Amino acid sequence: MKALVLNAHGDFDQLSLVADKPVPEVTAGHVLIRVRASSFNYHDVFTVKGMPGIKVPLPVVIGLDLAGEIAEIGAGVAGWKVGDRVLVNPLNKQKGLMGEMLDGGMAEYCLVTAEQLIAMPEKVTFEQAAALPVAYGTAHRMLITHKTVKAGDKVLILGASGGVGTAAVVLAKLLGAEVIACASGAEKTARLKQAGADHVVDYKETDFSKWAIQTYGKPQRRNYEGGVDVVVNFTGGDTWVPSLKCIKRGGTLLVCGATAGHDPKEDLRYVWSFEINIKGSNSFYDEDLKALLALIDEGRIAPIIDKVLPLEQAAQGLRSLADRTVLGKVVVAP
Repeated sequence: MKALVLNAHGDFDQLSLVADKPVPEVTAGHVLIRVRASSFNYHDVFTVKGMPGIKVPLPVVIGLDLAGEIAEIGAGVAGWKVGDRVLVNPLNKQKGLMGEMLDGGMAEYCLVTAEQLIAMPEKVTFEQAAALPVAYGTAHRMLITHKTVKAGDKVLILGASGGVGTAAVVLAKLLGAEVIACASGAEKTARLKQAGADHVVDYKETDFSKWAIQTYGKPQRRNYEGGVDVVVNFTGGDTWVPSLKCIKRGGTLLVCGATAGHDPKEDLRYVWSFEINIKGSNSFYDEDLKALLALIDEGRIAPIIDKVLPLEQAAQGLRSLADRTVLGKVVVAP
């Protein structure tokens, strides 16, 4: 079968497209998936470059998120049949993440445990399903499962052009929030406006924190005037204190990552003076993925997909994600 294989940590030239990788043999408790779509996440970039403390068993087929059809069923698997359309939760509870600790979705076939399977509703495409787990699952848990956003809230989203960011825009709008999407460049901000954001801020040109204060007023310590209700910040780094400065009294700072630095400068005065709630959210669960599939099936949301590529162009697609030249998800159809 064809597969995109990471041979060693380094740059993207360590990825190779092979045509003769053996199709995985089905074992007890597992099913073989004919992969119809797989999507990239920034985690795949980290996997290619290598992460301190994480030993990836190389070579490995990359790709966490995947959807497809069941091609073969192993012994002891009940409730599924060949041909069933499924989304795969990328967490193998025994071995770890697909595309990192074991072969992932950037191949024509993939072996997964039966407990990773989630049935796909009829109206959901493979490309839509494959866009969900890491990005939309994370955003769903952060915004909806944890009940952190309500109708009318002013929600400022940093890194709004990426997978989690665009997912947060889509879901915050679903909840009835007023969404401020922050990204770099006129093209991305224009596309985010088209995608439903109420306001867009190019943070390469404009200080997002000052923009929020100028637009909504300076947060007050003795009343609830000024500022935004929620800031979604999974970047960390030098965006942390500016995020604190523009949140209203009693508002919430949501955190599900730290792509720009996990040990930012802190200013606790804002946390206690404005009674700010800092809420962490980690990963996603089957309930989040099932809820997202239902929302797509009902026509209430549609994942933002920048491009769908053949497997032969997958490495270039991952590079474009790393270079931050895309909006939303990069999906590959093996």
